[in-house]
Amino acid sequence: MDTKSYPVSGAGLGLRRDFMDELAQRDDQPFDFLEVAPENWMEIGGALGKKFAHFTERYPMMCHGLSLSLGSPAPLDEHFIIRVKKFLDKHNVKAYSEHLSYCGDEGHLYDLMPIPFTSEAVSYVAQRIKRVQEIIERPLIIENVSYYAAPGQEMPEVDFVNAILDEADCGLLLDVNNIYVNSINHKYDPETYMKAIPTERIKYLHIAGHYNEADDLKVDTHGSDVIDPVWSLLEKTYQQHGVIPTLLERDFNIPSLATLTSEVDKIRHYQSAQGQDRLAHTA
Repeated sequence: MDTKSYPVSGAGLGLRRDFMDELAQRDDQPFDFLEVAPENWMEIGGALGKKFAHFTERYPMMCHGLSLSLGSPAPLDEHFIIRVKKFLDKHNVKAYSEHLSYCGDEGHLYDLMPIPFTSEAVSYVAQRIKRVQEIIERPLIIENVSYYAAPGQEMPEVDFVNAILDEADCGLLLDVNNIYVNSINHKYDPETYMKAIPTERIKYLHIAGHYNEADDLKVDTHGSDVIDPVWSLLEKTYQQHGVIPTLLERDFNIPSLATLTSEVDKIRHYQSAQGQDRLAHTA
C-alpha cells in the first residue's frame, strides 16, 4: 500500500491532560503523532488552550470524535459539524475519525450504541457520512467499534463495515483491540475478520487494553496495558496489510509517561520488525 495515503506515520498516543505538562517539558518528541477528541478541546481557551496549541505546533495531530452519532435516527447536528471543521482547520489536524455507532437521539446517551447490521442501515449511514464529508471538506475515517449486543442483525459485522466503506467511499480506523474483544464476545475468528478488511481502506490503527469481566466477556475500557493476544493480532495485521500508523489509546488508570512511552515503543518494535521482514523477502 502507498504510504502517502496515510494521514500520519509511525506510532502515536492519545493526548491526555494527566501528562500534558510533563510531555511539554521534554526536549525530544517521543511520539510520532497525537490524537484528541475534538469535543474535549473545541471550546477551550486561556492557559489550557495555549498548552494545547503547543502540541498542535509540535506534533502531527489527529482527531477522534465522540458525538457525531452516525447511526442515530436524529438528524445530523450540522452546527456541531461546522464547529468541528473550524477546529480541524485552525489546528491543521491531519484527519478526523469517528465511531461507527450512535450515541443519542433527542438526547445524548454518553455511550456508543451498536448500529443494526442491516442493508437499510448501510445506506442510511453511508449517506450521513457523505454529508459529513461535504461539510468538513475532507474525508471522514470511521472506526469499527466494540459492541455487546447486535439488535436486528442481518449480516456479519465485517460485511456491514465493508459495505459502508464501499458505499460511502471513506477510510477506516481499524481498532485491533475492538476486533479481539468482539471476537471473544461474539465468538468469531479475529484473524478472519482482520483479513477481510480491504487494505486500501485502512488509514491508521488503534490498539488498547480492555477489562476481563469473564472468560467470554471482555469490555473495551482503554484502562489497562495491551495484552499479548492483542499484540499478536497487531503483528498479524502488519503482516497482512503492511506497516500502518498505529496509536495507543489509554483513557483510564493512566500510568506514568515513561510507561506509556514504553508501550508506544513496543508498537515501533513490531513496525520495525515487519518492515525489516518485508525488506528481507524482497532482497
